[in-house]
Amino acid sequence: MATITEHTLREGRELIDHELFQRLADRVAKEHGHGTALAERIVDQALAFLAVSATTDEALSPSPLVDHGWHEFILHTIDYARFCDQIAGRFLHHVPTDPADPNTTGEAAHDTLTRTVDAISAAGFYVDTELWPTGNHVECSQCHQGCTSSPT
Repeated sequence: MATITEHTLREGRELIDHELFQRLADRVAKEHGHGTALAERIVDQALAFLAVSATTDEALSPSPLVDHGWHEFILHTIDYARFCDQIAGRFLHHVPTDPADPNTTGEAAHDTLTRTVDAISAAGFYVDTELWPTGNHVECSQCHQGCTSSPT
């Protein structure tokens, strides 16, 4: 008889305290016009994205919505710097890309998003597929406004 083991996926929100998580979600909701539930999902995925970005040499990229969470976290400079130090041992830079670079749009951008989602999943984090336009979910012709993580 086979035994079924329930595997619980990690959530990005587990990486910071509840109070900071709520402050970030509230800011995402206010600054980007998202409802509270969506803002919380965005921050959760941004935290998972950052945690995975800290562990790879590959440049990863957030989706447009996940990028809202990253942008708002960066504005909390003390908390963001502390998080980066704890999770990566270094500062995780937000590096704008050149919109004229063909590697940041179209199929190349879609491939980067797919690689990012795969990395988040492989690290054991829950992936909120509605926030990541990859695979058959949404066709991606231009993934975002030019944001990637800095490789180590």
